[in-house]
Amino acid sequence: MRNDIKRLRKEKGLRQEDLAQRCGVSRQTIVAVENDKYDPTLPLALRLARELGTTVEELFHLD
Repeated sequence: MRNDIKRLRKEKGLRQEDLAQRCGVSRQTIVAVENDKYDPTLPLALRLARELGTTVEELFHLD
């Protein structure tokens, strides 16, 4: 599953650490999700979408 987290995070001027803190996860989790190494849980996907001002459907893309 691909995602647009890195692009949207940078557009908002957020560091990985900032986004991680807002979502209640570690920076390493954000790194793994951004690099398609980890598919987030539904609650985390919802928090990421909310923090990045988008929907889950627009944030994540099935291959």
